[in-house]
Amino acid sequence: MLTLGIDSSTQGVKAVVYDAVADRVVASANVNYGRDLPEFGSPEGFLPNADTCIRRADPGMWVRGLDLVLARLKESGAPMGEISAVGGDAQQHATVYLDADGGFTRKASPIWMDSSTGEEVSRLNAHFGKTLQTRTGSPAIERFAAAQIMKFACEEPDAYARTTRIHLLSSFLTSVLAGEDSPIDVGDGAGMNLLNLATLEWDAEICSFVNRSLLQKLPRIHRPGDAPLRLAQRFAAYGLRPGIPVEPFTGDNPASLVGCGAEKPGCAVISLGTSDTFFAAMPDFRTDPGGCGHVFGNPVGGFMSLACFKNGSLARDRVRRECGVDWKFFDETAFDLTPSGNGGRRAFPYFENEITPCHAATGVEANFDWDSASPEVRIRAVVEGQIANMRERTRWIGDFKIICVTGGASRSRGICSVIGEMFGADVKTLDATDSAAIGGARLAAAALERIKGGAGK
Repeated sequence: MLTLGIDSSTQGVKAVVYDAVADRVVASANVNYGRDLPEFGSPEGFLPNADTCIRRADPGMWVRGLDLVLARLKESGAPMGEISAVGGDAQQHATVYLDADGGFTRKASPIWMDSSTGEEVSRLNAHFGKTLQTRTGSPAIERFAAAQIMKFACEEPDAYARTTRIHLLSSFLTSVLAGEDSPIDVGDGAGMNLLNLATLEWDAEICSFVNRSLLQKLPRIHRPGDAPLRLAQRFAAYGLRPGIPVEPFTGDNPASLVGCGAEKPGCAVISLGTSDTFFAAMPDFRTDPGGCGHVFGNPVGGFMSLACFKNGSLARDRVRRECGVDWKFFDETAFDLTPSGNGGRRAFPYFENEITPCHAATGVEANFDWDSASPEVRIRAVVEGQIANMRERTRWIGDFKIICVTGGASRSRGICSVIGEMFGADVKTLDATDSAAIGGARLAAAALERIKGGAGK
């Protein structure tokens, strides 16, 4: 049984054809927005802006990327006609605004890196206090949909009035694939500050506070086990069979949870990507007493905890470039030349406004003379600083004997060794760097099995 998994991330989109029986990827293709779609002027997946708080992208780029990755998959000789179902994921928190004709009312969509909604977050906190986290699993967060929608409605009231539907990127792409309005998956919907996790329904009071008309602009919720949609006719152009099930996309982190095989409690996952994330399945709903961590829905049922660190791989790459070394030196040599603990020298690269914990973008902050230190000392100091912060901010989730590491930087022997030391855990490096796409493909396979079993028709 072959299924298609599509992962729409910050910097590009990947598609994998997955054999659910053999548990292997049989074909794949990818698109890098900066390299392959230069007409959108987004070299790192978002529109450049001198204000580092503003991180937005042209939503048309995401549609173009979807079409291009499917075209490349077909051109590669992938068995498109044998694919039986489609699933996928998208970067969490990105929102898309549509009018009655399906046109974009907000030409530049805020993505997860956007932190321009401080005033709106203050208003949400002043009104709801800690009850917002109690209800939605997270405190008021700048990148979450509640604050982003509130800002849009206040600053562009005419455009907001023309908006008839507000999607997450995940549900928007599902809508494109199905040719009809898609629901929002509960896993991704939990990252909006709008979904009541006790009822798995939109919280009417919160929605009304954001804007009185918001509820009517939001799609319905898709819960685990609900019926999938069906693939639209236009995708026959890529060799896919119209009418096959399309499981509503989830967020990249919930998809990675499934793709890593960690959808059940007992194993934590660290994803080392544009941002670094730590997540694990939770059978029961509880929240971070420190107010930094988040709780999302688990797309297979239950919940998942997550902590996101904005200064991840892009920050490490910037440090590498400033040190004037290649990736082999950064990933291996620097750690061979320095002792564990680095003599107490620690640093953190605040190149973007950090979210766990909140910290303004100030550059590298170190407890030693950063400029005169050797490259290997600076590299270990940054990596140990990042992982120490991650360990401290995730203690509320629990202790784990096994940690699966995924994402592009999971290939780094040095980073993985630091993770093992600081968490006191065995580190399992996943060979595949496309765990989110695989997770989407596995969710599609599960939807197909439900249909075959007589449920979810």
